[in-house]
Amino acid sequence: MRKKMRTTKSAAKRFKITGTGKIVACGAGHSHHLEKKTIKRKSRMLALREIGKTDIKNIKALLPYIK
Repeated sequence: MRKKMRTTKSAAKRFKITGTGKIVACGAGHSHHLEKKTIKRKSRMLALREIGKTDIKNIKALLPYIK
């Protein structure tokens, strides 16, 4: 019997899949030193961005049951 594959929970919280199958994530750096960052910069960090082709293989290994 094969061992069950496990989803990496930290990755499941960071990445989402769109209806067309793209993997998206929020920008980094929106958790500290916010007083010195502009509103425009902070809103850009919160925006969803598509993950590059080079990282998709690694993310799918962390999320084996992603559709």
